[in-house]
Amino acid sequence: MMTPTYTLTDTDLFLDQDKKYVLRFRDIPKEEKPREKLAKFGPETLSVAELLAVLFNVGTKKEDVLTMTNRLLREYGEKAILDQRNPVKLAESLDIPLNKANQMVACFELGRRFFTTPAAGRPEFLRTAKQVYDYLKDMANLPKEHLRGLYLNNHYRLIHDEVISIGSLTANIIHPREVFKPAIDHAASAVILVHNHPSGEVAPSEADVEITKQIVEAGKVLGIPLIDHIIVAKDNFGSVKVDYN
Repeated sequence: MMTPTYTLTDTDLFLDQDKKYVLRFRDIPKEEKPREKLAKFGPETLSVAELLAVLFNVGTKKEDVLTMTNRLLREYGEKAILDQRNPVKLAESLDIPLNKANQMVACFELGRRFFTTPAAGRPEFLRTAKQVYDYLKDMANLPKEHLRGLYLNNHYRLIHDEVISIGSLTANIIHPREVFKPAIDHAASAVILVHNHPSGEVAPSEADVEITKQIVEAGKVLGIPLIDHIIVAKDNFGSVKVDYN
């Protein structure tokens, strides 16, 4: 009996061209791994993902450490992670162990305490919607909807920036207490909400309008007004049109 032969066809070649190769952390040459690069070339040569990988040291059973850190930055955004102070919320949002979320929050808190000038790219004051957009326009590249709270003092100075939620905005997810608790904790005088539309559509949905109205009314009760709710889309932005007064 003859063994059947297999002939490589043009279709096979085409399929091979589409194949994606994934380099596992253990396959990276030792001299190119984050800790080795840090020791040899210094921290400025490492990407943010590589610096986080040094901090975490190891990954989990589901992900190696570099896969994890790249995913965190892609899904959450660098600026958002920098300002997150709640490790429990961070662990839940990003599906990472609590000990790793604790490491991140502690690391960035040390950075804030030792480096007291405003973070690079972070404005000192926010007086217009365009300034808000210029600060957070990179949110347009995030794959999921993020709701951010920008907390201002009575001189429109930005005193706190926090990710309030990740996922489509609905009344079941966004409650006024989630918006105003950071305002109370940081003695803010006003709040600006910002969320992105991954679809690229800048027009607010009905849910966007209803939630904004609820937050405006809650702010009036608390004496901490919501002064704008901005939608960030690709190369564009707009405000949710409600009565903020």
